Amino acid sequence: MERAVMKIGIIGAGNIGGNLTRRLTALGHDVSVANSRGPHTLTALAEETGATPVPVEEAARGAEVVVVTVPLKAVPDLPSGLLDGAAQGAAVVDTGNYYPQRDGRIAEILDEGLTESRWTERHLGRTVIKAFNGTYAQDILDRPRPAGAADRVALPVAGDDEAAKEKVRALIDDLGFDTVDAGGLDDSWRQQPGTPVYGLRAGVEGVRKALAEASPERVPEFRA
Repeated sequence: MERAVMKIGIIGAGNIGGNLTRRLTALGHDVSVANSRGPHTLTALAEETGATPVPVEEAARGAEVVVVTVPLKAVPDLPSGLLDGAAQGAAVVDTGNYYPQRDGRIAEILDEGLTESRWTERHLGRTVIKAFNGTYAQDILDRPRPAGAADRVALPVAGDDEAAKEKVRALIDDLGFDTVDAGGLDDSWRQQPGTPVYGLRAGVEGVRKALAEASPERVPEFRA
């Protein structure tokens, strides 16, 4: 079966965003990449990968998949209507994690128990798929394996939009990783920092087991 080449927008060019840009362009996808400092700061990444550097406001334009990979505290500062120009049925991927020491106090997450991605979804005004949040950035470059390989790493993927989730899972398979359906967005606490699956390098069964063993209670250090 011929694999689909997609138009992909990446918002955030840090470790995860940069390495996704590298791999996705290498696979032939049409990638636009943006960061908070402007396209002129992405010249080297663009020359290395062939990605198109754009302002944040243009990153989602026409994109079938949009990856939002910025610090959680930066999400409310993203431009209003950021996703309005995305393709119909576009999948929006949230890679974010909440670290109070970096992101400050967010009462909805700390006190009300809102999952990180549900909080992000409210700010973006568009349903999101949570993926890559517990993935080591270097593994995106170093650990892709062909389907069926015994040492292929699996990534948990959570979200409410089943069609978008399938699109993201297919893209992750294209990147060289298996996936495990981690449930809806309200279940995505199972892959937040401090859970057994966070940072886990394991196959499908190992990831399923880790998700099942997760506790909704945050570790005490998290609240410190």
